[in-house]
Amino acid sequence: MIKQHIGVQSIGIQCPMFKEGDNLPEMVVDAVLKATAVYDNGYDFSNDEPFYYDIDDKDIIGITESVVARTSGTYLKIDDLVEEIKTLCPNGDIALLTPIYSRNRFSMILRAFAKAANNIIISMPDFDEVGNPRGLNPNTGVNIEEYYKQICEEENCKCRIFKHIADAFEIENINTYYFIDCSLRPFPIEQLNSNQFLNLKSFGTKVNLTYGLLGSNKANEDTLKLFPTVQDSMRVCTSIQRLIKEKTGKHVEVMVYGDGCFKDNVSGIWEFADPDVSTYYTEGLDGSLNEIKAKYFIDGKYADLKGEELDNAIKEEIKNKKTNLVGNMDSQGTTPRRYVSLLASLMDLTSGSGDRCTPVVLVKNYL
Repeated sequence: MIKQHIGVQSIGIQCPMFKEGDNLPEMVVDAVLKATAVYDNGYDFSNDEPFYYDIDDKDIIGITESVVARTSGTYLKIDDLVEEIKTLCPNGDIALLTPIYSRNRFSMILRAFAKAANNIIISMPDFDEVGNPRGLNPNTGVNIEEYYKQICEEENCKCRIFKHIADAFEIENINTYYFIDCSLRPFPIEQLNSNQFLNLKSFGTKVNLTYGLLGSNKANEDTLKLFPTVQDSMRVCTSIQRLIKEKTGKHVEVMVYGDGCFKDNVSGIWEFADPDVSTYYTEGLDGSLNEIKAKYFIDGKYADLKGEELDNAIKEEIKNKKTNLVGNMDSQGTTPRRYVSLLASLMDLTSGSGDRCTPVVLVKNYL
């Protein structure tokens, strides 16, 4: 196969529907190899036709966090969460600080708190930390403030909502409340040295010790799917890397990716509701970009060149660049983000979470 003039490729790999207990590494490798099988005689997939796999050293395979958590059984029953809340917040007075405004991300968590509490205070600024509005969301058609009130009422829990938590300090017994930091990147409560100040990492630790409830999603009406554990993510990544090496002889890099951390300029929503962009990645993905700004050279140092002469000059600049360009003007305009952060954005945009059914992404010509 001729691959001249092809740069980075991000390819969504269609996969079967993954369920709890499935052998994820084997199924991912099987899907990738089926998608990359190249036959000498067109697309004749008979067993007799000679073929090879279009897999190269340094290719990158990404697996979305959701299927890692699902196949590993990283679930938490709401009833179990309710009992945990009652243990950690025994008096039934709870203040929830700055939650995300999301049916998928927070409604089930709120319902568990409402089941466990007698009184709930929610602080809800005009926008949550990813850009969702407090009232009617024009993108979803849901008034999230009214929806959160409805959830509490359904569980016979008294609910009061304030724009800022300071507005709630006039409540007579506010000093008896347990304060739960519900933000996506919470304050380190260890510094407060008080059992009345908790965050979403404090709950669900029997299932996920690292992240707790951070990064969780609604699985069904009585269950949360939690963010995958680091241990499960490591097992999946290293197994896929090993299986690809055994079957193709190629050394690929593998990562589990979450939200891609990008912002939509129309809706104003940040796609970063997960606690991390990657729960695990193999060693070759460690590090950051170290690139020159090609257009800086084209318009500056080599402004008088064109055509092949200009192409060759830029190639030489890339070939002979310093190993660390931090602080060097040759890299101005290039933000040295981590490989995994950039790849998570690329993979998340490629796969999505809807109709495409491509929870695995193959990236070529990146490293």
